[in-house]
Formats: sequence, C-alpha cells, structure tokens
Amino acid sequence: MDNFNALKEVDKIVEFIREYYSKNNLGGVILGISGGKDSAVVAGLFTLALGKENVIGLTLPCYSDDKDIKDAKIISDHFGFDLYNIDLSKVFDTFKDEIFKLGYYFNSDLKNSDINLKPRLRMSTLYYMAALFSQIRGKTYIVAGTGNKCEIFVGYFTKGGDGMSDINVLANYTVSEVLKIGEVLNVPKDILYKTPSDGLSNMSDEDKLGVSYKEIEDYIEGKKIDDHSFVLIKKLHENSKHKKGIVTI
Repeated sequence: MDNFNALKEVDKIVEFIREYYSKNNLGGVILGISGGKDSAVVAGLFTLALGKENVIGLTLPCYSDDKDIKDAKIISDHFGFDLYNIDLSKVFDTFKDEIFKLGYYFNSDLKNSDINLKPRLRMSTLYYMAALFSQIRGKTYIVAGTGNKCEIFVGYFTKGGDGMSDINVLANYTVSEVLKIGEVLNVPKDILYKTPSDGLSNMSDEDKLGVSYKEIEDYIEGKKIDDHSFVLIKKLHENSKHKKGIVTI
C-alpha cells in the first residue's frame, strides 16, 4: 500500500478496459450509479477508457434516500455521461404483494429478504438495459461491477445482486486504494469521501459489518488488528464463500 502509485494504476486499468473491449468486440458499459465513491470511480475509469458517449449510468431507487440520486447526478455531470432514473419501488411492492398471497407466514417482517431483493431487482434492470442499449445502438453493452476488494473479501454484497457483473475493475483494490484512484480521476470530494452505505438499510457499511474498512484492509495485508476484529473478519470471509461460488466437493 505504501508504494501504491494511483496514476500508474489508472493508466493500467484504462489500458485493460480498452484491450478487453477491442479483443471482445464490445461497445459500451452500463453501471448503477449509487452516489458513492465506488460507482463514481468506476464511471470515471470507463469514461476515460471508452469516452463518455459509451457510458450509461442508471439510478435505481427502491425506497431509497433521495440524496443518492442528487449525488449520482453530480457524478454524471462531472464526467459527462448519460444518466437515467428507473424507480423500482412499485416493482418491489408488486413482488412483495405476490409473496404475501402465499399466506400469513409470508406476511411477517422479513427485513433481510427485503433488503437483498432490492439489489437483485437493480441488477436485473442493469442487464435488461444493457441488452436494450445493445439493440438500440447496434453494439454490445456489458454491465460493470463496482465492488472493491474489501467488500468482496468479507462478502459484503448480495448474491445475484450487486455481486454480479460482466467486468469489475475495482475487485483487486482496497478502499484506500480506490480513494487514491478517485483523487487521480478528480472525483468530487463530497462524493469520494461520503460515508459508505448501501442506501437501503439506513446504516453505514461499517456499522452493518461491525468492523472498519481500515481493519479489513489491514487484515488482508497481514497487519496487526485487535483480536475481536480479527475473529469477526475471518468469520465474515469464511461464511461468505458461498456467495463467491467457491463451495465445492
């Protein structure tokens, strides 16, 4: 981490994207813009690599904080790509109404199921729009992921939701490295240093995880952290293997 050269990494990522798109005859990218640092950095990287005309951002509110949409607009205005809003709140309600028809047991407060449904609806929408824009514009659009190395390590994503993508250029970068890349890309500071949250649970990421991203990063890098955090991070990592499709015989 001490020798991390963010400018060099930006050049490497941009070159990787361009080579991957050229090799596979791809045309554009679709990504969800949450209003946070990760999606902002990914948007900046793809805009630099492909040109703003080939980047499509989506805001996908589902009983979400309105500020996230405003922050997403700041990002799209900053980098110059098109941004579309698709409100999934009524889709969510329709889905839940169908579940409620199964009976009393399914009418209880299933908070975790509800929270995880929302990113799954969002991912379905991203893939729908990727196929739609591919047809409209006559070139292939793929879906970009925005999860960073720390999130992936502890399984802080929804299986079948924000854990899915066709390409994820942040997967090998920790939170602090993503921040440094964001600085090179000149991501607006209010966005880059915004407290990370899922925009769904009214809690910060670190509150939900019970550990800080700094502690997760230190664990990954083999640095000393307190015993409680060490045990929790190890447990989160081990218990999330099923999310990564690595549970085998």
